[in-house]
Amino acid sequence: MKIARQVTFVCGITVAAILPSISGAQSAKPTMKAIVVHEYGGPEVLKYEDAPRPEPKEDQILVRVIAAGVNPVDDASRSPRAAKFFGITLPFIPGYDIAGVVEKTGAKITKFKAGDPVYAYLDLKDGGGYAEYAVATEVEAAAKPKSISFTEAAGVPVVALTAWQALIDKAKLSAGQTVLIHGGSGGVGSFAIQIAKARGAKVIATASTANQNLLKQLGADVAVDYTKQKFEDVAKDVDVVLDSVGKDTLARSYGVVKKGGVIVTLVARIDQAELDKHGIRGTSLAVEPDSNELTEIGKLIEEKKIKVIVSKTFPLADAVKAQEQIATGHTRGKIVLKVAEEPK
Repeated sequence: MKIARQVTFVCGITVAAILPSISGAQSAKPTMKAIVVHEYGGPEVLKYEDAPRPEPKEDQILVRVIAAGVNPVDDASRSPRAAKFFGITLPFIPGYDIAGVVEKTGAKITKFKAGDPVYAYLDLKDGGGYAEYAVATEVEAAAKPKSISFTEAAGVPVVALTAWQALIDKAKLSAGQTVLIHGGSGGVGSFAIQIAKARGAKVIATASTANQNLLKQLGADVAVDYTKQKFEDVAKDVDVVLDSVGKDTLARSYGVVKKGGVIVTLVARIDQAELDKHGIRGTSLAVEPDSNELTEIGKLIEEKKIKVIVSKTFPLADAVKAQEQIATGHTRGKIVLKVAEEPK
């Protein structure tokens, strides 16, 4: 702090007063601990450091983050190609799943007040979840389900909304239909199985040998071990395929969909020629924040129709380890970063 020496006269007596220069103190902004990416690269570019605490705009809430979900897109965002696609610019704080408590609200916020427990899917362009504080809009956030912890809640938004938008919005899945879900033990897959069952659909799901029991626990009617059998020998004439694997798995999926059915892929481009050949529809999905759908998902959680599978947790400072795990592509359920202690 700079010290300014000022001479004043009091009752004719010269007094030397040492006064602090407070201009710097007044302009200092509050900081927080966060994971910041300053350059593109591997997990090692994730830096745990002090960063400016965000200030909510009039249409935003400031959330004190208790936990943050880890997703494959977090890993991808460190590449220049993905960053350009999402509109991310350096430096940035990754993380798109958060659960926490509203700290402050902007002037135009009507749904929330300080102290409200929330969970949110932050827009991919802005992110900011790997931090002690993050901002969200009313479109991105919803009330946290009361029956689950903040750690569990942080594992919900991105993957649950992806499953919902794929099955409900795109595929229009309805009771009595049959859906094939690839990667049923992963983040999206684990929610997709449960959402499909809640809609009254029959579910065929694929996973490795180690995750066959999990598929059954989640409600799958038929569990396929892709290491031992071809899914196309089991799944025939299905109404919907949800693909989170791509490549050969997607290529082989066109042939198992009945005429008029639909394929939704999360990781690849649809082959229009294959769609035309089999008389089916298809689409690639880019998930979007939707507070209304997040509220509907919350209701299913409260009704015990959806359970959240969190397989591993890490402290915020260990984000590198968390992203190394997610990059393997073999995570059961979700990985979550614990940012702060769960409120009692």
